[in-house]
Amino acid sequence: MKEYIVKVMEISDVTHNVKKLHLEKPEAYSFKPGQATDVAINKEGWKDKKRPFTFTNLPDDEILELTIKIYDSHNSVTKAIGGMKKGDELILNEPWGTISYRGEGVFIAGGSGITPFISILRDLDRKDEIKDTMLIFANNTSKDIIMEDELADILGKDRFINILAEEKTEKYHHGLISKEFLEKEVGDFNRVFYLCGPPPMMKAVQEQLNELGVDKNAIVKEEF
Repeated sequence: MKEYIVKVMEISDVTHNVKKLHLEKPEAYSFKPGQATDVAINKEGWKDKKRPFTFTNLPDDEILELTIKIYDSHNSVTKAIGGMKKGDELILNEPWGTISYRGEGVFIAGGSGITPFISILRDLDRKDEIKDTMLIFANNTSKDIIMEDELADILGKDRFINILAEEKTEKYHHGLISKEFLEKEVGDFNRVFYLCGPPPMMKAVQEQLNELGVDKNAIVKEEF
């Protein structure tokens, strides 16, 4: 598989533990909204430690953008990425991924599982095709919500639903995504559902959707 060495042009904070990286875009490099690539750090001892990350920019942007949750566990790849500076280099592979847009529906994300959806939602917004698209975003606390302002602007207040597992506040729903929660917030289950998040959440939500009569072929998912 072809590899591309790219420089970090900019790195900034998105939340307390999420970084946004702007990277050089190799000539003729292309991807579809929702796709990811395998990434390694171009330094000795790190080149063979590849991890998958999703592009969050639009395909025709002049740069590439990765939005990455930083885990501070000892010697982790994301911890090393979090310490990178402008001018440092990453190694990218060709794009891949199973999340692709199949029509208007409901996006359900857990934590950094939002990243495959960011480029898709930005693309729909640019094309003025958001329509009744809905996003349910599950996090532990409000400080974990990635790109809250932009997502609210794209989707509108009524179609951007946040639920927090570890924080109670009047502004957001509290608890875990349940069958009853989906019945109340979604209503119409005769549409496409896009899922991405931690495996236990993915398993639970898919079972709930199955119980609510969603055709398994109408569920588009990618675990991380």
